[in-house]
Amino acid sequence: MASLQHSSSIHHRTMFLNSLPHPQFGMQKHGVLPVFRRGFSFLVRAEHASLASSSISQDKCGRRQMIAVGVIAPWVSLVNQTPASFAAESKKGFLSVTDKKDGYSFLYPFGWQEVVVEGQDKVFKDVIEPLESVSVNMIPTAKQDIRDFGSPQEVAQILIKKFLAPPNQKTKIVTASENDVDGKAYYTFEFVAQAPNYTRHALGAVSVGNGRFYTLTTGANERRWDKMKDRLQTVVESFKIFNV
Repeated sequence: MASLQHSSSIHHRTMFLNSLPHPQFGMQKHGVLPVFRRGFSFLVRAEHASLASSSISQDKCGRRQMIAVGVIAPWVSLVNQTPASFAAESKKGFLSVTDKKDGYSFLYPFGWQEVVVEGQDKVFKDVIEPLESVSVNMIPTAKQDIRDFGSPQEVAQILIKKFLAPPNQKTKIVTASENDVDGKAYYTFEFVAQAPNYTRHALGAVSVGNGRFYTLTTGANERRWDKMKDRLQTVVESFKIFNV
């Protein structure tokens, strides 16, 4: 676990920035929640909806074929500035993000908007329910396997305590487990972070590849957990890393 803490310190001069009183760990919180509380600005990318509308009008035939198989939207480019990253609906109710440059992909619920958060590689959130979000970030590592950092419980513990929740929140790990997907090990975990006026229920997934330690985190307000948990579970289970 010392290796995880050491690699995190390199990363979090840019990622945690005023978020934690632990400069030796430097990893910005993955949920959008802590960023809201500390006043980071968000840039909601309105191109999402306009590009989808334009694409539909340009290809009516393709639209009919896609609707026939239960797909709502055609191929959509989410971020014009990063053509290596694109999104398309591959499961009903979800859009798929594939970052060819950084080597990862995941699904997120249809209707969430991309926002810019300093220190995060990618963030999508619900514009009405601010605690409903998904974020991905990466830090360099010389390790080749997530298991080199310790057990699922150990890794989840340090991530949650140091990086994924503010120090004034009470946190509890619900579950932590290891999964193997196409020969690559992933750790997934569920946790609850309780603040004075709300509780956030969250899921996370971590893995190692391409010389990086990847973390995806998603969650929702506890009052909406029963409604959102299946969708958030889909997000976590969709997270994949590929070689670049």
